[in-house]
Amino acid sequence: MMAMSYLAIYGMLIILASLLGGWLPSLVALTHQRMQMMVSAVAGLMLGVAFFNLLPHAAEFLGSFDRALVWTMGGLLTMFLLMRAFHTHQHVVSDPASVTDGAHDCGHGHHDQKHHRPEGPRRFSWIGMAAGLSLHTLIDGIALAAAVESDILLAHSGGFPGIGTFLAVALHKPLDSLAITALMASRGWSPRSRQAINFAYSLVCPYGAVLFVLGIGQLGQNASPTVGGALAFAAGVFLCIALADLLPEVEFHSHNRISLSAALLAGVALAYTLGIVEQHSHSHVHGGQEHGHLHEDGGQEHSHFRSDPHWNLSRDR
Repeated sequence: MMAMSYLAIYGMLIILASLLGGWLPSLVALTHQRMQMMVSAVAGLMLGVAFFNLLPHAAEFLGSFDRALVWTMGGLLTMFLLMRAFHTHQHVVSDPASVTDGAHDCGHGHHDQKHHRPEGPRRFSWIGMAAGLSLHTLIDGIALAAAVESDILLAHSGGFPGIGTFLAVALHKPLDSLAITALMASRGWSPRSRQAINFAYSLVCPYGAVLFVLGIGQLGQNASPTVGGALAFAAGVFLCIALADLLPEVEFHSHNRISLSAALLAGVALAYTLGIVEQHSHSHVHGGQEHGHLHEDGGQEHSHFRSDPHWNLSRDR
């Protein structure tokens, strides 16, 4: 119930963030440079959350860093294949023309013509992009639920379980929503239709989070590996998204390398700071004891985590 309470709050905020993405062009002038600053900062945050939060917690639940890496590779490859199939990460500016021709109007020439891919948006409709992003955001919802569950069970996060994952997901959602609505605008869809699709898209992430929580509730004593696998899988997804956003900007926007690098480092620093707060909270809750302290359960002692392979997550939730 505690996990569901936090997820209800996070879900509402993610819905608002997704809706904001559809409204952004009417609220601010989204120049290419502003978009790339947003992308770099969010990508840095996702990189930091993957390395400082999701992957370590996954290894803790799975009992092996090697197992966590297998799941992480699975998440990275899955996201890569989704991106290849649906072109789900073509972040665009608010000018519909930039969606149609696939070019970036940043006022600087690019030496590599591969950067201009006009065939992508023409070949794949907004329906394909929306379908791919919906699968992506469903995974985000699962990642958020797993992060909230793990932080509650590990007594991490200082009162805000899953806060790093939530921020990474919530701050990335406006970019995805903007991609869908901008591509729809270039196809002549009305503002009302665009907002209706955007609203439906905004519900997918909270739906994935609820499904995950209900699912692990049914697993009972076998839920621990599922949470660990979900965390590691999400780490791979975050890494793939972050690098897919970052690498093109590093290669093709050397004219903005200082500002984009600063935005990237700011995102990583935020994730690291959240990790420090999490560790401080964890040590405070456990009173300086070792992580593997014991609980009494009907006269039989169980390690708080992995020494009992059938550790019951639902008991502590």
